[in-house]
Amino acid sequence: MLLLAMDTATPAVTVALHDGEAVVASSSRVDARRHGELLLPAVDRVLKEAGLTLDAVTGLVVGVGPGPYTGLRVGLVTAAAFSSALGVPVHGLCTLDGLAYASGIDGPFAVATDARRKEVYWARYDDFRTRATDAAVDRPADIAEALAGLPVVGAGALLYPEAFPDARDPEHQSAAALAALAAEKLVAGETGGFLDPLPMYLRRPDAQVPKNYKVVTPQ
Repeated sequence: MLLLAMDTATPAVTVALHDGEAVVASSSRVDARRHGELLLPAVDRVLKEAGLTLDAVTGLVVGVGPGPYTGLRVGLVTAAAFSSALGVPVHGLCTLDGLAYASGIDGPFAVATDARRKEVYWARYDDFRTRATDAAVDRPADIAEALAGLPVVGAGALLYPEAFPDARDPEHQSAAALAALAAEKLVAGETGGFLDPLPMYLRRPDAQVPKNYKVVTPQ
């Protein structure tokens, strides 16, 4: 097994290789505006660090979000292109699940990432392997009571300390954690735990088609 994992659903452009037992190489850079520019060089970097070529990959893992429209689709399109070229499967995972897994928290908690517009993408977890709710997008004040007393992992918790006073690491997504979670599921035969590699947007994109067009052609 050699899994190439990537996630661009958050400001972190993150890539990792996992051989079924451990992460053999990883790269992460936080830059919310350069997902398309940074992802492929990161893939090249981890392959070079591991002394491998792309054709050694036996499967792909990609974070499906939730996340903003533009950044999220960079990772998904890249994973789909690699899958087509290599003839290997793509395993989708909720981005929040990667953060949860990396936290290692063995008890109830939540994950919250920055959704912009003064909102967060979030979900509750029974432990670091088990998501208890679907991912959602809400204003922090609207969910503060529901999450009261729970640790909250991720950048969303740090951005809104008044709503989430018990903020925990990690702040940013890690493809290394996403790859380790996927490898654990594959080794255990838990293929039903994967998602289709399609974007989880949860809301409409920021860019909108104008509703009223100005007529510039002769009548």
